[in-house]
Amino acid sequence: MNKAETMEKTASAVNAAMINLAPSCDPEALERLSADIIKALKTVYDPEIPADIYELGLIYRIDISDDGYVDIDMTLTAPGCPVAGEMPVWVQNAVNAVPGVADVKVHMVFNPPWDQSRMSDEARISLDMW
Repeated sequence: MNKAETMEKTASAVNAAMINLAPSCDPEALERLSADIIKALKTVYDPEIPADIYELGLIYRIDISDDGYVDIDMTLTAPGCPVAGEMPVWVQNAVNAVPGVADVKVHMVFNPPWDQSRMSDEARISLDMW
């Protein structure tokens, strides 16, 4: 396994536990929807940090219902972040654009507080934080 494959496997293993899929739907369709939602989340960046919010570990929980409603808990690297009011809207817009998503609710949470241990290897590499 090369370094890129190891990083991808590590990142998905770290982040996969926070995704809750509705048990009553087609598992393959929900897995595709989940992958598309993650792809959308990876388009949202903290403007002060050159890494996406998913790899930074700012997304704590994603619940996907069988009828396409998505509920997301997210945090910020610091409660005083200058884009605290804007970032949840960016997340909502990105996920709402995913085909199959009916609606998105984004909740800002600060417990547990974010720390660098939540970052994926991909984020650590891009930020040179080993």
